[in-house]
Amino acid sequence: MSIDLDRTRPIWRQVAAVIVERIEGGTYPAGSRVPSVVELSTEFGVAASTAQKVLAHLKAEGLVRAEIGLGTFVADR
Repeated sequence: MSIDLDRTRPIWRQVAAVIVERIEGGTYPAGSRVPSVVELSTEFGVAASTAQKVLAHLKAEGLVRAEIGLGTFVADR
């Protein structure tokens, strides 16, 4: 799936919004793994640092939790 990103707005915010939509829409239910930095970079065509910023933002918002060595998962609400 290709997502058209608006280059006039911060890319990381747009990618984060897509992931939030997927969480709220049930594509990524509670407890499920969300894409890794590499997977996000590939899917959205962004730099790894941008993908890291997306995951850090989602974690700060309490939407996801990181488990070292396992990945990032949707937080239980």
